[in-house]
Amino acid sequence: MSESVNSHPVIGITIGDINGIGPEIIIKAFSDSRILEMCTPVIFASSKAINFYRKIMGEGRFNYQTIRNFSKLGHKQVNLFNCWEEEVVITPGVMNENGGKYAARALAVAVQCLKDKQIEGLVTAPINKNNIQSGDFHFTGHTPYLKETFGAKEVVMLMTAQNMRVAVLSEHVPIKDAAQHVTQENILSKIRTLNESLIKDFGIEKPKIAVLGLNPHAGDGGLVGQEEQQIIIPAVNQLMNSGILCFGPYSADGFFARSYYLKFDAVLAMYHDQGLIPFKSLSIGHGVNYSAGLPIVRTSPDHGTAFDIAGQKIADESSFRQAVFTCIDIIRQRYEYEEYTKNPLHKTVLASE
Repeated sequence: MSESVNSHPVIGITIGDINGIGPEIIIKAFSDSRILEMCTPVIFASSKAINFYRKIMGEGRFNYQTIRNFSKLGHKQVNLFNCWEEEVVITPGVMNENGGKYAARALAVAVQCLKDKQIEGLVTAPINKNNIQSGDFHFTGHTPYLKETFGAKEVVMLMTAQNMRVAVLSEHVPIKDAAQHVTQENILSKIRTLNESLIKDFGIEKPKIAVLGLNPHAGDGGLVGQEEQQIIIPAVNQLMNSGILCFGPYSADGFFARSYYLKFDAVLAMYHDQGLIPFKSLSIGHGVNYSAGLPIVRTSPDHGTAFDIAGQKIADESSFRQAVFTCIDIIRQRYEYEEYTKNPLHKTVLASE
């Protein structure tokens, strides 16, 4: 692990959909030079695309140097790694083939640099899950793509903010299929991965994890569905017996309305909207999406491409900026964890007199 991990980690930034708000929030975030005191950013994009948006925004404080290899990496400044040279028509607010094609190219280049250990973490600007589909990219988002690319056994979509962490059992699946993912095997796998991430990535020694029910009122003892009694409770009991502090299932509406989430280090929701609606409502624009379980550190803002406001200079960069900070924090925490556990003290058995 390089010395920069402690003080100045090299963070890769993918541009996302070139017609969405990704370029704008990147430029806004890195226009504040104070962020360069915490990391060395490398934007994976095209200088032509970045200059297009810089001109629209009239942002004179944003400066960068273009690099073609990491021997020219400049610390204490923004670096841009050119992922393509050809002229590309940029149409802010329009979902088209170009947006997906170049989002995928920037991501592929950044991932290779992660594999080559040229960057130490990755922050991804939003992509559109429809126009990015191709022969090379056939995933429902960044998380499953990175899971396959890095050969991870399990990855958990974990939304994190200062006051809460919410994971989801199933991610981008139709609501009619969500119940099919509520199995003991899935719950056990997700909770174990989540628990390990809370320890290694967030520095929580004995995490407390809450599990939500699938049905209204967590099934009302079996009156409103059987998943809680037959699947969720047995899984929670098994996890508790293995030493993981896991509690539930809780009724999702009351859990968030009564601020129970403040009593736990993380919450596992049974499906996407059950967890993300309250999370986004309570995190107030400062939420971050973290892919727990990967061998690398990847974060992203908690919003999408926002085509409806792209190119209008009104996109809020707060979540993206927080994603950069979170990426830095987790890299440092992983380094501390590795150092702490690298040379554990061996137990000494005293000879009896």
